[in-house]
Amino acid sequence: MKLKRILTWLVVGGAIVAAIVWGFMPRPIQVETAPAERGPLQVLIEEEGKTRVVDRFVVSAPVAGFARRLKWDVGDVVKRGQTLLDLDPPRATVLDPRSRAEAQARVAAADASLKEAQEDLAAANAEAGRWETQLKRRQELHAAGTISDENLTETESDAQRSRAQARAAQYAVEVAQHQLEASRTALQHSVVAQQPAETVSVRAPVGGRILKIIRESEGVVNSGDTLVEIGNPHGLEVVVELLSADAVKVAPGTRVLFERWGGDQPLEGRVRVVEPTGFTKISALGVEEQRVLAIIDITSPPEEWARLGDGYRVEARFVLWEGENVLQVPSSALFREGDGWAVFALGGGLAVRKPVELGKRSGLIAEVLSGLQEGDMVITHPDDAIADGVQVEPRGGK
Repeated sequence: MKLKRILTWLVVGGAIVAAIVWGFMPRPIQVETAPAERGPLQVLIEEEGKTRVVDRFVVSAPVAGFARRLKWDVGDVVKRGQTLLDLDPPRATVLDPRSRAEAQARVAAADASLKEAQEDLAAANAEAGRWETQLKRRQELHAAGTISDENLTETESDAQRSRAQARAAQYAVEVAQHQLEASRTALQHSVVAQQPAETVSVRAPVGGRILKIIRESEGVVNSGDTLVEIGNPHGLEVVVELLSADAVKVAPGTRVLFERWGGDQPLEGRVRVVEPTGFTKISALGVEEQRVLAIIDITSPPEEWARLGDGYRVEARFVLWEGENVLQVPSSALFREGDGWAVFALGGGLAVRKPVELGKRSGLIAEVLSGLQEGDMVITHPDDAIADGVQVEPRGGK
């Protein structure tokens, strides 16, 4: 009985000691791992862009006038030379009571001036007739030798002067008549809506679709005012605003992929030009950025993006470099070691520090030129607890 009690205590004590020893034994650190594997790799620059019509024609008013209401809608097809709208002469202004009284007074004054000019004409004609009679009498006397040549010449000069005064009086009557007519017209057409004497037709410079209507309702327009924009929506290009630091990496001919544009497959494109002049833009976070416009031609078959239109949003991925069979690891597995890079690889349940030489990097992926073999498992996101020779275990026991 005593021996059984002793054995029981020995067993309990041994279990306690084993539990204490097991509790203080170092445990492997749970880590996330990823394999070094071969596959395609692309070095990309990603930015948002928007489509625009390559050849856009802005139709403006050639002269000032009163534009009639536009009967076209956005998306309508127009032909070259087809009339878009007509411009009438500017409408007469409506007179207020004071202006109307002034206009009526001008009519009365013009009428009085006409009567005065007519009286002056009558007097001038009478004077001219008197001198004509006097000239005939003097000519008869001169032929009889009664008066001298000098006397006849003086009479002829006076007769000629009187005829000129009569003609001037006639012109004055005509001027007064025109002034009276102008005054009456200004008063009359300030109320009565006159029929336009002539119109100017604004025609489409090219065939295409109406992209934008700036002025639809009728009203007064000035010379040069924009009315309609016309273009071919099937001739699209993509405009992307690049950071100036990224723009220097992009050259004409660079391959571009367009994603999230609404279609099932990405579209292909090529950079046509990177503009040489940048501009300042405030980002959503309020930071000033220097941006540069890159113009890209869509090279995919038109039937694949037939539903795209002017001003549509796309996501552009500029392919700066790409390889088909590249050994690569996640960038999260890399850490600095002196002037180079290193990773922690798995080896026999231990973390093994391995220096690596890197090539191209693209966001979350980095190319490994040396230091690893295909299939090597590396630790992603290593923290301060990971060191060379530390026991580690892949999370989930894999």
